[in-house]
Amino acid sequence: MKITEMHVTPIAISDPPLLNAAGLHAPYALRTIVEIVADNGIYGLGEVPGSAATTAALEAAGEVVIGQDPFQLNAINAAIQQRLGPDGAANRDQTPWNPRRLTHIFSAVEVACFDLMGKAVGRPVCDLLGGRVRDRVPFSAYLFYKFKGAGGALGFGTDPNATGWAAARQKAALDPDGIVAEAQAMCDAFGFKSIKLKGGAMPPDEEADAILAMYEAFGPGTPLRLDPNAIWSMETAVRIGKRLEGVLEYYEDPVRGQEAMAEVGKAVTIPRATNMCTTSFDDIPGSVRLHSEDIILSDHHFWGGLRASIELARICRTFGRGLSMHSNSHAGISLAAMAHLAAATPNLTYACDTHYPWQSEEVIQGGRMQFDDGAIVVSGEPGLGIELDRQALAQLHEQYKACGLTARNDEVEMQKVQPGWQFMATRW
Repeated sequence: MKITEMHVTPIAISDPPLLNAAGLHAPYALRTIVEIVADNGIYGLGEVPGSAATTAALEAAGEVVIGQDPFQLNAINAAIQQRLGPDGAANRDQTPWNPRRLTHIFSAVEVACFDLMGKAVGRPVCDLLGGRVRDRVPFSAYLFYKFKGAGGALGFGTDPNATGWAAARQKAALDPDGIVAEAQAMCDAFGFKSIKLKGGAMPPDEEADAILAMYEAFGPGTPLRLDPNAIWSMETAVRIGKRLEGVLEYYEDPVRGQEAMAEVGKAVTIPRATNMCTTSFDDIPGSVRLHSEDIILSDHHFWGGLRASIELARICRTFGRGLSMHSNSHAGISLAAMAHLAAATPNLTYACDTHYPWQSEEVIQGGRMQFDDGAIVVSGEPGLGIELDRQALAQLHEQYKACGLTARNDEVEMQKVQPGWQFMATRW
């Protein structure tokens, strides 16, 4: 079996006006869809965060992916590295692609190959990763401070006919009461059993108040998480951490860098989690030496694929780290890949993050994937268990071309609402 075609399609999916430490989400989130087709007509799908640069890199990678055996992932990765890495670029007097972007490229191609392989042999992707250890993958409610409005074509407007979560998704959430209402609506709609608040957008004590309000509303049996995206000072992180001891399941990236995270751990008893201070295999020695975190939030898009994520899980087990899963705005191909990866990872024991409830459009047949009491039931169908909706893909590609965005920039989006606003690495 040989790869004969590789199609790269950038899309834009509607995103609400969600606030975070970096600013404000644009009305559209960018994703790039990869379709790899073999000489027997079978195809596989991959999805990664999108940008014009990522699309260009994937198109360049396609030059060496075509003609490869999809089962030979080591050879495919080596060919991509040779084409896009320092050696290949230098031979053509070109600037090499950023290594972080290369991990995106590896991930997108590898997931598509696994989907293709699974379809070829009639087995789900989780079986190709070692076999499932769970049939259901729990996810966490992912809350944001947000302005009023649904995003996308609606801008900051609202749909007066919306009900349930669709109505709640349009409402503002700028204080503890708003965050509790958002949490209740999301948990009622999807059945989530744990809750994460994206912090770093409001003064720290207000965010702590929101966590305490949820603790009161949901009770001590509901795991709560707070992620200020490393925008707090050490003094603030320790002070707020002390307020929330005995309340948080884990404290995600309150400060920036491994050394600072390690110092927070000496002062606060809450387990520390990260998807910022330990984000690559090069960071592992520092993580072990400093004990910068207790839990690593994996992400196959950013760690280089499914096999790399399994390798990360083994490292976490070796050095006593817990394991959860990071998310950003995504469609169903990514969600399916996350579910298969989690199903095959024994020590991924925390509910995974997902932005999926915030999105409304889809590129897979049958429409949006459904949560069952807060979990995704892992498909037993071959590959990822999904098929491409080509009409929807074409529509979302046209939306990409019309929206005018070529990369994510939350600072610029915030400046449209608050002129002069600037990102600060440490704000409080």
